[in-house]
Amino acid sequence: MTAPAKASRLHHPLTCTALALATALFAATAHAGRSCESKPLTAQTITQGMALAQRTSVALDAEFASSGARVVVLGRAGQNLSKYRLHHSHLGWAYKTPQGPWRVLHKLNACGAATGALYRQGLGEFFLDDLWRFEAVWSVPAPAMQAPLYAVLSDAQRSTRLNTQPYSLVSYPWSTRYQQSNQWALETLASAVEPGITSREQAQAWLKFKGYQPSVLRIGALTRLGARAGSANVAFDDHPNEKRFADRIETVTVDSVLYWLTRSGLASAPQSLSL
Repeated sequence: MTAPAKASRLHHPLTCTALALATALFAATAHAGRSCESKPLTAQTITQGMALAQRTSVALDAEFASSGARVVVLGRAGQNLSKYRLHHSHLGWAYKTPQGPWRVLHKLNACGAATGALYRQGLGEFFLDDLWRFEAVWSVPAPAMQAPLYAVLSDAQRSTRLNTQPYSLVSYPWSTRYQQSNQWALETLASAVEPGITSREQAQAWLKFKGYQPSVLRIGALTRLGARAGSANVAFDDHPNEKRFADRIETVTVDSVLYWLTRSGLASAPQSLSL
């Protein structure tokens, strides 16, 4: 279990969020064994990131004023995943603090490392990254889910209960060997709305029962081999052989989570804004 980390610094180490495949998979093949390098934020990136955070804060405050919603699932477009027909790359849980500002609890992986950790950050830090597209997307959980989610997210112990350190960008949704960022968020949702859930196995069983379906990525054997050899945070050995050898890699994506939440009636239709 990893305690929530302190807010990241303005110039922070490059992080690989879930499904950052455009760089993590293919770049890993081209630069096998090469470690990730820190990339300082530019003035333009900081300006745009803070502007996006401000506009998102205003929109979420308006939602809070109209519906009383204190929790939303919040996503960003950190990587170009159009190759996989995906629009967003990473999500976390945003909740409104008693003091007023919104905070985001999400899981990050230090690029190239084999582990992940949870972070509590402000909206500015959440969007102060080298984003592919300056866009925010969010969905509002149903009223009955608001209080249970808020209780878990604001509790330092309960919010980390299902966090697993071993990390793979493409972790299999129905295995507990690894856990990527979006998977942690989804399993935490299950544990919040179903109090009897105390393990990842139980959370995954609940998600299956509720009809969640992961995204299916087509990733060939050579790409898998190169990615695994060049990056400690990419693994495929948790995927069933029959699916892996058929180049069918199933994993939790922002797009699949938002689609499932809307289809199941657990949350509102996604809303987005961009610069």
